[in-house]
Amino acid sequence: MAQLQARDIWAGFGAADVLSGVDLTLGPGDAVGLIGRSGVGKSTLVEILAGTAGPTRGSVTFDGRKVFKPARRDKKALRARVRVVHQNGHGAADPLFTVEKAVKGALDEARAAGRSTGLGVESALADMELPHHLLTRKVGTLSGGERQRLALTLALATRPEILLLDEPLTAIDQTTRYRLAGVLADRLAADGAGLLLASHDVRLVEQLTTTVHVLADGTLVEHGPLREVLADPQHPDTREFVAALPEATLRWS
Repeated sequence: MAQLQARDIWAGFGAADVLSGVDLTLGPGDAVGLIGRSGVGKSTLVEILAGTAGPTRGSVTFDGRKVFKPARRDKKALRARVRVVHQNGHGAADPLFTVEKAVKGALDEARAAGRSTGLGVESALADMELPHHLLTRKVGTLSGGERQRLALTLALATRPEILLLDEPLTAIDQTTRYRLAGVLADRLAADGAGLLLASHDVRLVEQLTTTVHVLADGTLVEHGPLREVLADPQHPDTREFVAALPEATLRWS
């Protein structure tokens, strides 16, 4: 089965590298969380894994093919098989498209890549609890929560083999957030897809992942099941991350 592989990833802005030698492999069925303090490079790593940005050194491949500036023959299939949802849902679709046009486009991509879900537009929207009256709305007029739900709808529409999420549900109230996360988990499990979730929401991380990596000092400094990492943090950045969490967050039932 195809894997997303990052090898010796270095990246940054200007003279400073925020990533310095990251290695990561994500395959079918994997459910991996990425946690760490703000500003350590989690979003940068997600962008590089998705191919929306390139590293200054190192490489990312999926099924042996590069994800950044792929060959033209690989581009459409790669877009269907590896999907990314950025915070606030920006970039998921042209803001001038109607919601209906955006979803139809994603479903067409799935069919062209041989990954059809068999869903219609309204059924695809229903998974993320988007009402059908939004079909005629322009994407750019949606609220933050609606954009996030639409971005997830478009990503799921292609039945991706790898889904990369960067704070995907921050604009949605907590009750709805965790309910939608349950739907997302079921869909990914049914398709055997791999997931990487970068988030500060540790409840969401626990719900969707089985292991986490802590990003600090430009690399992955520790990993393991979330509760074990938070209960006995080894790296100073992990301890700082845990100290910043609300006390109630650490008292799971």
